[in-house]
Amino acid sequence: MIEFKPAAIRSWAMLGSRGTFGMTLLELAHDNDRIVALSGDLCKSSGLDRFSTTYPERFFNTGIAEQNMIGVAAGLAASGYVPFATSFPNFLTLRAAEQVRLNLGYMQENVKLVGLASGLATGMFGATHHGIEELAMLRAVSNIAIFSPADCTATVKMTQAALEYDGPVYLRLTGGMRAPIVYKDDFELIPGKAITLREGKDIAIIATGSMVHVALTSAGQLADRGIDAAVIDMHTLKPLDEAAIAAHLGKKLLVTIEEHSIIGGLGSAVAEYVSAQTQRPRQLTLGIPQGYPHAGDYGWMLEQSGLTVENLTAQVMDALQ
Repeated sequence: MIEFKPAAIRSWAMLGSRGTFGMTLLELAHDNDRIVALSGDLCKSSGLDRFSTTYPERFFNTGIAEQNMIGVAAGLAASGYVPFATSFPNFLTLRAAEQVRLNLGYMQENVKLVGLASGLATGMFGATHHGIEELAMLRAVSNIAIFSPADCTATVKMTQAALEYDGPVYLRLTGGMRAPIVYKDDFELIPGKAITLREGKDIAIIATGSMVHVALTSAGQLADRGIDAAVIDMHTLKPLDEAAIAAHLGKKLLVTIEEHSIIGGLGSAVAEYVSAQTQRPRQLTLGIPQGYPHAGDYGWMLEQSGLTVENLTAQVMDALQ
């Protein structure tokens, strides 16, 4: 049983989402001998160093051969194991798109994909490593749940949820080390049920992953400007919590923000639902613009893509003019 004590929560935040995932999987594996882990030659980056040494017979380094890794993971799942296959998101999903579609979407093997350092978190590695399109691909494939934790506390919860979920899952990890904390205490997380972190009568900001903390901070700035903003953590992109969106259709503005392309991710998912409703507010979709930003420090890259508190606040104020 993982305990959500303040010291543990602070420690997870210092480790970042990847280290937190590795520590969580190690603890879960102690009580569940069906858990196995796979890496595309990224053991340390996956946070799986201790897992690989503690359970060497349950760790598989398939090398830089992600398509093969998905096939191996599917075979392990068909044999009764619960495989967690890890790599940077574009290698794990875009490079292995056909294998993911066939083995997870069509055959529905119980594989848990873990996208490491999604969005722009790989920073200086550049466009080859940035994971900014994989949600668009995965949302189009049937039968795969998509989890997107807001912080390291939620990463622990969603790793547990992925283990318990009956079917294929994509766990999207964003951000770096010394990550902002959204959930300071234990909390209830139900896949497919969004969490309202702040109530507000004027607008609703629907955020996922690293942008949840940005949304909460921006909501405070907006309050100083007389705008009462609700903040929703849409931690599950598929299945999408449509009821949580419907509750805000009477607002002046719906805002979505994500560390992913503005095409195909959270903003698109919300728009697909909202566009079918008779009465609906305007939607402001914020994310990574089309194109491939120049490589740089992670924080600098977020700024270049407009994924900052200041830009979110300014965009909302402009939209309400």
